[in-house]
Amino acid sequence: MDPSTLPLTGRIDQHTIVSEALRDNPLGDPHERPLWVHVPPGYDEGTERLPVVYVIQGYTGSVTMWANTMPFKPTYLETADRVLAEGPPVIVVYVDAWTSYGGSQYVDSVGTGDYLTYLCEEVVPFVDERYRTLAARESRGIQGKSSGGYGAMTVPLRRPDVFGALATHAGDALYELCYLREFGEAARALRDFDGDVFAWWADFTARQPFTKPADSVLLELFGCSACYSPAPDGTPQLPFDPVTGEPVAEQWERWLANDPVRLVRERADVVPDLVAVWIDAGRSDDFFLDLGAQVFRDRVLEAGLPEDRLHFELFDGTHAGIDFRYPLSLAWLAERLAR
Repeated sequence: MDPSTLPLTGRIDQHTIVSEALRDNPLGDPHERPLWVHVPPGYDEGTERLPVVYVIQGYTGSVTMWANTMPFKPTYLETADRVLAEGPPVIVVYVDAWTSYGGSQYVDSVGTGDYLTYLCEEVVPFVDERYRTLAARESRGIQGKSSGGYGAMTVPLRRPDVFGALATHAGDALYELCYLREFGEAARALRDFDGDVFAWWADFTARQPFTKPADSVLLELFGCSACYSPAPDGTPQLPFDPVTGEPVAEQWERWLANDPVRLVRERADVVPDLVAVWIDAGRSDDFFLDLGAQVFRDRVLEAGLPEDRLHFELFDGTHAGIDFRYPLSLAWLAERLAR
């Protein structure tokens, strides 16, 4: 669906950004990417500079999915537009970081490409050069769910010079709970491929995707291996034995090093400078990300984040159907970034 056909009070500008960071990436994915910029009503008549919230998607997501319609539910573009209309005014940027494996986890990797660099060094300057932004970390936030929530947690830790605020909805965290249990499921599924994940990948890409029960978990683990534990030549290396499901210590430790609950301790010195942190998850999250959210909350407080800059909430729900949380955190971020 074209977002320009939606009944919005603000306006969505559709750009194409040419990325040098993604040019010649290892998967051969496009280095020209769509970028949508959502400005509030009255923007063209105004002169003031505005804070910006960057919205990133979960695994397998692309920017065009924000315009997808579902029965009885507004798109996120519509709910965001309501927030923009009510104020305080903020610019919302929808970022595309899709890869042929389903996602980038918003990291620089020899397995997928330099998506952290793309976001921080190309997308952000692109927006600042073309819009009346408050071009400072204290006025720049990032928001996402699931893998997007992971990116929202980790990008400000890795690049505190760029982002000073975040909102994570059921973000990937506490890997011992959210990933370990999938290793056995994946190993069972790989019995049909003699334990060869690349044979599964060849099969997956040669037929209608997601027609076998384990496709989703295998794609997630395969794609995240390209992000977290690639070989020097970029080949994904699974963090578990594909026959038995037993963790492979060397690769599993590389995954754990990317876990937000560990990364926040490694980067504890930047935490007190965050201006706003929203953390939430459903109490019955399918991947135990409510528990990961609790631990991440504890870690940022331990690192010195003032409690008045934190919103933490566990709500009734699972991992699915929680899009209604986005406008809540967007309004909260907008109010704090406007300060």
